[in-house]
Formats: sequence, C-alpha cells, structure tokens
Amino acid sequence: MIETVTVIGRGRVGAAMAGRLAERAVDVRDEGDADVVLLCVPDSAIADVARGLTPGPGWIGHVSGATPLAALDPHTRRFSLHPLQTFTRTRGPEQLDGAFAAVTGESEEAIAVAREVAQLLGLEPFELADDRRALYHAGAAVASNYLVTLYRIASRLFEEAGAPPEALVPLMERTIENGFELTGPIARGDWKTVDAHIEAIRQARPEVEPVYRTLAEATAP
Repeated sequence: MIETVTVIGRGRVGAAMAGRLAERAVDVRDEGDADVVLLCVPDSAIADVARGLTPGPGWIGHVSGATPLAALDPHTRRFSLHPLQTFTRTRGPEQLDGAFAAVTGESEEAIAVAREVAQLLGLEPFELADDRRALYHAGAAVASNYLVTLYRIASRLFEEAGAPPEALVPLMERTIENGFELTGPIARGDWKTVDAHIEAIRQARPEVEPVYRTLAEATAP
C-alpha cells in the first residue's frame, strides 16, 4: 500500500497530481525518501534528475508519454505513468477525473505499483510496452495538439468569411459527443463541394490548401 509519495516538479501535471494525492490522504513530499518518487519534470530533465537521486527501497516513476524507462537509470525499481490528458495551470486535481493513464514497467510488481498510483490519482490505467511509447505519444499528440491546430486553421477561414470563430466550438464538441461519426461532403461523396472548398481556400488562405487537401485524402473512405 502506497502511503508516501515524493513529487518532484510542480508544473501543470505535478501540481495536479500532488493535489489529488493529498486529497486521497497520501503523505505528499517535496523531497526525500518515500514509497514512490514521481518525476513530474520536463522530458529533457528526467535522466539528469534520476541520476541525482540515490536508489533506495522505494519506487521511482516518471510521467512522460514518450520517454523510455532507461531514462530512470541507475534505478531498477522503476515505472512510468503517463496521464492521457491535457493540463492547465488554472485548474486543479479535477483535471485528472475520467482520464486514462498509460503504465509501463519491467516486472509484474512494477506494473502493479504503477496501477496503484494511477488509481490513487483517479485515472484508468492501461498497460503500454516500453518500445511502443513514441508511437502511442504520436497518437496522443494528433488527438490533442493537432486539434488546437485544426481549430486555428478553421478560425482563420471563418474570419475570412466574416463568421465568428467561437461558433466552431459547439460544432467540435458535438462531433466528439456523437462518437466522431463522419458527416459533411466527404461522407456524402460530394467531391464537387470539396473542390469548391479548395478553390475558396486558394483565393483567401492559400497556405491552408495543402493541409486541407491532405486532410481530405485522409478522411476519404
């Protein structure tokens, strides 16, 4: 049973995790020995921070999605736990609610520890192989980061058309609520309308045309 956790790094993810663990009556520390040490630092800093800590009887884990477990050398009692969620500094531990977590370990015991930490945080854990982390993280980036990119592109087109960009938000939310069911001209096979889109984009925002063409090709059955 995990009773003490040292959280190193109190950025967007670390602050939310420390807050949730405290809510669950876990003794949360800033430094020192604990049942678990969680490295909530930038990916580029994980290896340096890990090397600076003396291996002990407890476990050490990082919360990066793409970084392999080898970054935690020389520690052998190690795991990773990546909360599959986007975080902001303006919100608290509730950001963890309902999210999944990718857990990776090199033994059944490591996986069990990672799962226990995930459940303490209110996350739904699933196991991820260490050598598939980059592919997994690429999928997460497409779903989250590129959603921001798509909104920005759509907003520019709306602005050119004289329409309010904020009107896109309910449309995007409903698409998610509808289970990502495809609608619109491509779903109908209406390529004449798609061609009209491309011509309009070429006239107003030519830099968007290659992106639109690529997305149309990827969306087509």
